[in-house]
Amino acid sequence: MAGTFRRATAVLVIVLMSLGFAACAAQATSPDQAVQSQTQSPTPTQPAPGTTGQSVRSPNATPVPAEAPPAPPPGAVISPDYIIGPGDQVQVFVWRNPELSVTVPVRPDGKISTPLVEDLVAVGKTSSQLAREIEKALAEYIRSPQVNIIVTNPVSTFSQIKVIGEVTTPMSVPYREGLTVLDAVLAVGGLTQFAAGNRAKIVRKGADGKDTEIKVKLDALVHKGKISENVALRPGDVLIVPTSLF
Repeated sequence: MAGTFRRATAVLVIVLMSLGFAACAAQATSPDQAVQSQTQSPTPTQPAPGTTGQSVRSPNATPVPAEAPPAPPPGAVISPDYIIGPGDQVQVFVWRNPELSVTVPVRPDGKISTPLVEDLVAVGKTSSQLAREIEKALAEYIRSPQVNIIVTNPVSTFSQIKVIGEVTTPMSVPYREGLTVLDAVLAVGGLTQFAAGNRAKIVRKGADGKDTEIKVKLDALVHKGKISENVALRPGDVLIVPTSLF
């Protein structure tokens, strides 16, 4: 009996010692596990100091382009010297005010009407002159108006090219941008057999109201292809082809 009791006591001592070692080991590893768990936990994203967390447009970003006047349509007049007349169609562009931008005809009385501006005299003025007058009228309603005028369809007698003399069909030719002497001669059917083409001339009225003459050798242009004689025409020009003396 005594021997059995001593063996049981020894086994109990061994078990208690094992439990003590296990507890010590658990206490030694627990701080590392705590650190590891803290490391793996997600960290919420914080906005940078001085910001609200919302996207902000960069001051160096490319600005949105401003509204630009529409491109002139084919046949429109670009010349700044063109004089507006009855029957012409004009495009009125008001910057940043599309509801005020319209295309209107010049009435037989020489006036046009646009939103906020009624019965404004347009005849006898250039596009720039008319634009400044519309700006002055619109200044009563909007701040710093900027107006651009384009003559989209020049059909008035002010703009027509008159071709007279020894041509097949003397007539007025509607002006268009880039019109030349050769274009006008072809439009009236060419020269007659009695034409003194090399003595032809263009009569042009200047800004001061005085007429100037430009000599043109139409025979050299039409029959010999001398392109240097193909003079550009302007609104209101008169092309005169005299009769040959013999």
